[in-house]
Amino acid sequence: MTGTEQQPTGKYRAYQAELEQEKLSNNQARVQRAEYELRLMHNSRFIEINGIVHHYQVSGPEDAKETVLLVHGWDCWWMWWHHVIRELNEKGIRTIAYDLKGHGWSDPDSGQDYSIASFSNDLAEIVRKLELRDFHIAAFSFGPFVAVDYAGKTKDRVKSIVFYNFGFLPNNALLERFAPAVLTFTFNKALRKIHWWQPIYAYARIVLTKNPISFHDIMIGVKSLELCCPEVIEKTTRQITSRGVTRTLPGIVKKIDIPLLFVAGDGDTIMRSKNTRKLQEYAKRGSYVCVPRCGHLITLELPEKAAELIVGQMRSVKGML
Repeated sequence: MTGTEQQPTGKYRAYQAELEQEKLSNNQARVQRAEYELRLMHNSRFIEINGIVHHYQVSGPEDAKETVLLVHGWDCWWMWWHHVIRELNEKGIRTIAYDLKGHGWSDPDSGQDYSIASFSNDLAEIVRKLELRDFHIAAFSFGPFVAVDYAGKTKDRVKSIVFYNFGFLPNNALLERFAPAVLTFTFNKALRKIHWWQPIYAYARIVLTKNPISFHDIMIGVKSLELCCPEVIEKTTRQITSRGVTRTLPGIVKKIDIPLLFVAGDGDTIMRSKNTRKLQEYAKRGSYVCVPRCGHLITLELPEKAAELIVGQMRSVKGML
């Protein structure tokens, strides 16, 4: 890989210092978590993309035949892929997971441009600077909006894409007007002020998941909100609830001439499986899988299944693996 490497961001250094302090804890679980995440950080790299320093994590065999670029979701960061990364690396697949600007260990945008088009341009520049060719993409939640926009503009680079928990949401003027305010209040004003893991876990189990998730993964979710700029929440929420975006989405998907796999959780209350199926039907080369007993967070709930679906998509493309 090429590209001018940058120094780590302030968010990365602060997180690293926090983990080093955690290693001194008398709580063995916290020590193990800190040691594990510090090992993952050895694979972290930093690169300037469109004037903003972005973090990305690269792992797996350097001579791997296949590479998958992982795009995280709304109010998330690269760490939501950590289980899936392990599964894919063990199968000989190279992974690149990056933080969207304003998320995780990537710097914020001083101009506060958090539009889908802007994120898509960043993705295109990452691909260019890392000199990626013939690779695959996997994306969940908000990530597919970025991947769809990118794939609709590019040719001859992406072999296939897997979308998790993504579909065609019904929209109207009332939703467009009030949803951004409700979601912004919930995540920026309410959840940011909760410092106990128990309420976050209860929220995840009631609203987001159909399977138990570990304390470590709950903390990853808590940290993702801490590391996400408040402006990102507000501006991306307005994007995904915009009738302009939802109305044009089927047309963009229809134009993409590469294999697309749409994965739904049958227990997903955020993006219902019927809405995922509806969007898949617009795809020229689309397929659909509904995962039983799965909610909105398949990468943390059922990471082995999530990785299996990526590998299956790769194998479905002629000449893969």
